[in-house]
Amino acid sequence: MNVIFLSPNFPEHFFHFCEELKKVGARVLGIGDAPYDSLNENLRNSLEEYYYVPSLEDYDAVYRAVGHFIGRWGRIDYVESQNEYWLELEAKLRDDFNIRTGFSVAELESVKRKSQMKRFYRAAGIPTARYRVLDSDESLDAFARQVGFPIVVKPDSGVGASDTWKLNDPAALETFRREKKRGVSYIAEEFVDGRVETFDGVVNARGEILFATGQVMLVNPLEMASRGAEAVSYTANVRETGIYDVGSRAVKAFGLRSKFFHLEFFRLLKDRENGKAGDIWGLEANMRAPGGYIPDKMNYSHDVDVYRIWAEMLAYQERRTDVDVSFKFHTTHVGRRDGVQYAHSVDEIRARYGDKLKLVKAPPKALNGTMGSQIFLLRSRPDGTDELKEQCKFILARADGSGWSP
Repeated sequence: MNVIFLSPNFPEHFFHFCEELKKVGARVLGIGDAPYDSLNENLRNSLEEYYYVPSLEDYDAVYRAVGHFIGRWGRIDYVESQNEYWLELEAKLRDDFNIRTGFSVAELESVKRKSQMKRFYRAAGIPTARYRVLDSDESLDAFARQVGFPIVVKPDSGVGASDTWKLNDPAALETFRREKKRGVSYIAEEFVDGRVETFDGVVNARGEILFATGQVMLVNPLEMASRGAEAVSYTANVRETGIYDVGSRAVKAFGLRSKFFHLEFFRLLKDRENGKAGDIWGLEANMRAPGGYIPDKMNYSHDVDVYRIWAEMLAYQERRTDVDVSFKFHTTHVGRRDGVQYAHSVDEIRARYGDKLKLVKAPPKALNGTMGSQIFLLRSRPDGTDELKEQCKFILARADGSGWSP
C-alpha cells in the first residue's frame, strides 16, 4: 500500500500518522516544504522517501513529486494530510492521478462550505442556526433585520475561527463592511448561545464508525480566536451525552468513508424561540482529524492509539489491535496566554498533579489562537467534572487573584 502524506512535518506531532502507517506495512511517501534535514528523527524513520518542494502552494511542483513517486513505486492508494488547509490539494491530486480513495474535487466542494454543511445536518434531522450567504451589503442588512443582533459572520469556506466576526450592533456591522477581505464569500449566522461540543472519530470504507469520542469546549473557540481568551476543553463520554446518536446520524448523512472526522455541534444553553436548552444543533464539519493535540487527548481518555486505529482502517478497514476503546478518563486541555502573570509556575503544577499531567507544550505560534501559547493536558476521573474544573482554576489562576471560573 502506497500512501502519500502531505506536509508530514506540520504540526510536528502528526508524524504519528506516518509512524503508524509504516507499522501496518504501508509505504509512506512524504511531500513537504521543509528540508529533509529539518524533519524529526521519528518522521524520517517513518518515510520510505521524502520529496522536498519549496512551497506546497506550487501545484506543478507537487504534481511532479507525485509523478516521481508513481514512476518509482507504482500506483498510489491514498493521498492524505489530516490538515484542513490541504484538503483541496489532496482532492485535486486524487482527480489528476485517478486515485479513488477520499474526496474528489467535486465531492469536497459539496461539503467544504459552511452553508452546504448545514444541508447535510438538516438531512440527518439535526437543526442548525439560521444563515444567509452574503452576496451584497443589502443581504447582510436584511439578515440582521430578520434575526436581530448579535450575528456571526465568517468566510463560507475557511479554516477554523479565522476571520470570524461577532457583530453586536449596527456600528459593528459597518466596521465589518469596511474591513472585510475583498473577494471572500461570507456567510452570516444568527448568534447561538450554546456550548460547542464535538464528535471525533474514524470511519471505514463501509461507513462503520471504528472509534469515536467527543470534546466539550468550556470556552467558545470564537472567544479564543477573537478576544484571546484562554483555552479550556475536555473529552467527554459521547455515549452518555447524546452526542453519539446525533453524530452517528451526521456521519451517515455526510456519507463519510475511510476518514478521520471532526464534527462540531452547539448544545443550547437556554430556551429560545426555535429550540430548548440542551438541544443539539449542527455547527460545522471537518473531514480530517481534529486539530491541535485532540488526538492525544483521545488517546489519554480511552487508553488507545487513534493514530494506529486510523492506520489500521486504511490498511484493513477494521481495527486490528485488540483494545478496549471505552471511555476511561476525562482529559482536559488548558491553554495559557502570553503576557499574563499566572499565580502558579509549571513546576508547581507538576508537583500538584503528578502523573495526571500528561503533556506540557508550547505549540507553534500559528496554532496559538485556539490553543494557547502554553498548553497542559491532564487526566481526571470519569465520574464527574469537579476534578477537571479544579485543575483548570489552579492552572489559570492569576497573580492578581483573578482567573478562570466555570
